[in-house]
Amino acid sequence: MAEQKYRIGIGYDIHRLAEGRELIIGGIKITHEKGLLGHSDADVLVHAIIDALLGALALDDIGTLFPDTDDRFKDADSVILLKRVYDLVQKEGYWINNIDSNIIAQAPKMMPYIPKMKEVLASVLGLGYTDISIKAKTKEQLDAVGEMRAIEANAVVILEKI
Repeated sequence: MAEQKYRIGIGYDIHRLAEGRELIIGGIKITHEKGLLGHSDADVLVHAIIDALLGALALDDIGTLFPDTDDRFKDADSVILLKRVYDLVQKEGYWINNIDSNIIAQAPKMMPYIPKMKEVLASVLGLGYTDISIKAKTKEQLDAVGEMRAIEANAVVILEKI
């Protein structure tokens, strides 16, 4: 990897809502009648942040690093996967300057859960509470998210050379 002071990465994820699954976003359990369907716990926010970190390092994406064909990652806690990716960030000699992210969901309302999400993520990534932005958006009842069939998230990270 070329020596650079700053590196920027973007990440995106979407998962279908399904009966019989817990809804976990930002590393916390959210009360809802449906959860996200995926090989792991399907935490869209954490997955978007993981892809943003991997993108900033110009590494493979989350699906390549933690494939859904590998039973080791079946129902995996995405926060643990995030910690493994953060270890790669540190190994490459970077630290996270800041994270900006969006959770896009028609329901449930995310705002009440965001402070706890920020606490969990800040703790795992060694960041201050104000180094992470998580915003809640809806799709105004448009597309799969707006029709409450899916939830998506995106994230941008800036890494700085240590």
